[in-house]
Amino acid sequence: MSIDQVEFLPSDPFDAMLPLSLLNAAQNKPMQVELKNGETFNGHLVNCDTFMNITIREVYQTSAEGDRFWKMKECYIRGSTIKYLRVPPALLDEVKEEQNRARESARGSRGGPPRGKRRS
Repeated sequence: MSIDQVEFLPSDPFDAMLPLSLLNAAQNKPMQVELKNGETFNGHLVNCDTFMNITIREVYQTSAEGDRFWKMKECYIRGSTIKYLRVPPALLDEVKEEQNRARESARGSRGGPPRGKRRS
């Protein structure tokens, strides 16, 4: 495996991003979808469900060979056929920051006395 094929795996498990939270944040944003059969779809995400089935609008579909193109108003893609999704890099940063803020507020909102200390 060459270095350009290696995927980034976070060293801290809390840096991992939940795919559905990313997709929910990507609504109305441009994205590229590649299917397992090689076809690609470029459009704006309308919605997604827990099975990663997605609906995109203003779609440009490209054949697996790259020699044919179609334009569609809207398209539904079954999640089990998706090979990968590509979203704008700025969106990844936004979601990471939001998850960090949520984690920090959750840490600060835990009630009760500190561990190991008794109430008087």
